[in-house]
Amino acid sequence: MEGPLLRPLPYWRQRSGGLTVGRADAPYHLPVMVDRVVEWLRPLDGSVIVDATFGGGGHSAAILDALPHSRIVAIDRDPDAAAAVAALGPRLAFHLSDFRHLAMVLAEEGIDDLDGAVFDLGVSSHQLDVGERGFSYRRRGPLDMRMGPDATFTADDIVNRWSERDLADVIRRHGEERHAGRIAAAIVRTRPIADTAQLADVVAGAVPARARDHGHPARRTFQGLRIAVNDELAALADALDVALRVLRPGGRIVVISYHSLEDRITKRRFVAGAAGCVCPADFPVCVCGNVAAIRLLTRHAERPSEAEVTENPRARSARLRAVERV
Repeated sequence: MEGPLLRPLPYWRQRSGGLTVGRADAPYHLPVMVDRVVEWLRPLDGSVIVDATFGGGGHSAAILDALPHSRIVAIDRDPDAAAAVAALGPRLAFHLSDFRHLAMVLAEEGIDDLDGAVFDLGVSSHQLDVGERGFSYRRRGPLDMRMGPDATFTADDIVNRWSERDLADVIRRHGEERHAGRIAAAIVRTRPIADTAQLADVVAGAVPARARDHGHPARRTFQGLRIAVNDELAALADALDVALRVLRPGGRIVVISYHSLEDRITKRRFVAGAAGCVCPADFPVCVCGNVAAIRLLTRHAERPSEAEVTENPRARSARLRAVERV
């Protein structure tokens, strides 16, 4: 292993020591495509709806307001999210958990069949804006990137301990970064890397100027590290499998994703569930017995309006897909 392992003080312990947690006037998270989420879930008024990524409670608040006879089961692995629970009243029950444990949460609530769910994937505005969380390449902070204290390792472990080959694989697969090999080599040469600012500088120096897009050259690398730290893709696949399996007839699931890896998993799960007979067209009768379990409410992914993107630039990459159990 190259260089010593740097272990930053865990964020949640830092907070108890008196560090400031973001700007007092900044919202925890600006929820994306709220109107569309509400419209797809509106037929479920009177049901129990799971907000699998509670965050600052923006989607939950809108759903509770628009669906006065419904209640929310909210899930989030970030302890900071619990701060928004009290303001939403008794129709919301909060569970500090990874949404991959959806089946366990439903069992604790005594729910056998899922009425509806919304997944707003990715990192929250709060997590990006608080430098101590280590998510942002624009703010100096520890190499943390954990969405919750349940994560088994931090970005520091990957950056300063993993082999060059494994590091490059994470950046390439999860960050979809074509210069992953160059970036991993630069990181290993520079070890030990102390914080997010130094990491962003190392990555920027490794990416050829001609290959840089309009965003920060470290954006994809930070995405790849964050996804690996939080095991986000496997968690999403697990949660969607459970949600689709227990969704009741007429129940609906809405997913908002922010990059192609999340959207690909969602699309494939939804398309597979909506597939009917797969027999060749010249067969006189169906012999496969395949019956569609869901129908696609959104044939293609919906995108936020230009007005929303202007107000909240982080919504630019959002894609929304919705399905209904048949």
